[in-house]
Amino acid sequence: MNILGKLIIIGGAVDKGSFTETDIDKNATSNLNFFETGILKRILNESKHKENSRIEVITTASVIPREIGPEYVKAFEYLNAKNVDILTIERREQAADETVLARLKAADIVMFTGGDQLRLTSILGGTPFHDILLDKYHNEEFIYAGTSAGAAAASNNMIYQGSSSEALLKGEVKISSGLGLIDGVIIDTHFVQRGRIGRLFQAVVGNPRVLGIGLGEDTGLLITNNSQMEAIGSGLVILVDGREIKDTNLTKVELGQPISISHLVTHVMSKFDTYNLETHLMHIQSSHYL
Repeated sequence: MNILGKLIIIGGAVDKGSFTETDIDKNATSNLNFFETGILKRILNESKHKENSRIEVITTASVIPREIGPEYVKAFEYLNAKNVDILTIERREQAADETVLARLKAADIVMFTGGDQLRLTSILGGTPFHDILLDKYHNEEFIYAGTSAGAAAASNNMIYQGSSSEALLKGEVKISSGLGLIDGVIIDTHFVQRGRIGRLFQAVVGNPRVLGIGLGEDTGLLITNNSQMEAIGSGLVILVDGREIKDTNLTKVELGQPISISHLVTHVMSKFDTYNLETHLMHIQSSHYL
């Protein structure tokens, strides 16, 4: 299937500045600290109408939506976006409201903020909003952008809980269904900074067909046609490929016991590197073999 939409998933970031500060221009460098100027600008450049694209910021995952939403609006407006608003959906019934659905239908970009990905999927999953979102992604020049929880929820399989330090103990990582924009991958965020590689190892060893994607902060992936991935931002993307696993004790050990895995393949991507989900080939943009 030829998918017309684009998926931009972002690993999240440490908050080093706030657009609620009064002197925005003076503090712009620190305020646009993680995806703003880099990844947010790329979102605009990839969109159908560039700075004139209709952008809806969706704060459903956050428990402080009235604080988070305006941050994104100001960040986009700083980058000369002309048509940005916050689409508030805090209850399931709102995801069937005709006004809300009309705004989604008119959007060129939706930007899902961070928070709790299980909150996001439990409110939006299976609603008319969810149906329209999938239809637009498959059939229009439309961008789904999500950071942190908004990124984790983009795939069919979604990690929603799991200790970083205990992640390679059987049963510590909890997986549920996501929003289903892309199949064959599972996404974890704040990846390098919070030491979550063990979470991704356990997710992949349980279903080696699924490619694990670990997004560092200030880092994202631009995915076109659900197949070609390009690393964007300043950090690292870790890919965990379980197709060549030779052995594991996963089914033999009890819950809470350590998991062993033999021959788990990993790749590390940085800015401009690409990976094809169909061929499983990675291209390093600045390879020293070129």
